[in-house]
Amino acid sequence: MPQLIFLPHAEICPEGMVIEAKPGVSICDAALQHGIEIEHACEKSCACTTCHVYIREGGASLNPSTELEDDMLDKAWGLDPDSRLSCQTLVGNRDLVIELPKYTINMVSENH
Repeated sequence: MPQLIFLPHAEICPEGMVIEAKPGVSICDAALQHGIEIEHACEKSCACTTCHVYIREGGASLNPSTELEDDMLDKAWGLDPDSRLSCQTLVGNRDLVIELPKYTINMVSENH
């Protein structure tokens, strides 16, 4: 199974974390299953950007982003070429290095 390597984030996973995930599972679901509390205010329906992540390595193995995801990403804080919505991004067959943004557009954490 591919490894998802989450880089350290001051609040969500201060030490970073390495998890395994089955191909076809969303990055958001894999993270949540392993205690990495990625925000997902729209309940993973591609209607917000609170689950925004940066795919620093391994991005070529992922499903392509849809037009809807691209439109939503335009509203994300700190958008860069490696940006994806973790609720829409399915794990492929390669290891990934994932960075969580410092901020989201969500003013109040939902604490799911």
